[in-house]
Order: sequence, then C-alpha cells, then structure tokens
Amino acid sequence: MAERRVTIGWPEGLHARPASVFVRAAAAVGVPVTIAKAGGAPVNAASMLGLLALGAEGGEEVVLSCDAPGADAALERLAKLVEQGLDELPVA
Repeated sequence: MAERRVTIGWPEGLHARPASVFVRAAAAVGVPVTIAKAGGAPVNAASMLGLLALGAEGGEEVVLSCDAPGADAALERLAKLVEQGLDELPVA
C-alpha cells in the first residue's frame, strides 16, 4: 500500500471547483485511489460525493492511498495537485 500525506493548498479546501478538478485527476490516473483526513475513514478519490462528504479544509492534511501497480506515480501526481492548489488540471 502506497501512501502520501499532503496539505491542501486550496484556501477553500476540497469543495466545489477544486473538488471537481481533483476528482477528474483521480479518475484519470487509472488506478483506485482513496483520500482521508487524518484518523478518518477513506473515501474514493474519484467520487465527487465522497470528496465533498470528506469536508477537507484548506491547510488541512490528508492521506492519499493506493494499492495497485503504478500507485507511486498516481499518488505523486495527485499529491502535487493537492499541494499546489491548482485551479485546472495540469497539462500532461
């Protein structure tokens, strides 16, 4: 199981627009990824409803996890997105 702890770079947290950016990126990595708040239950990172229910705020630490081939690359891409607080998906 690969994990990355990251701090959310979006000031408003993973809500609305940033959440939709993150969900699209999580779906695009091609492996199942979960996201959780410290000590909380993980949710599917590619699920808009799951991500909004997570209620992760800006500056809060979250844990990205994946247990599949290619996990490290997938988590690295998503971790950068979360930390940088991008408003759009980066061009690959």
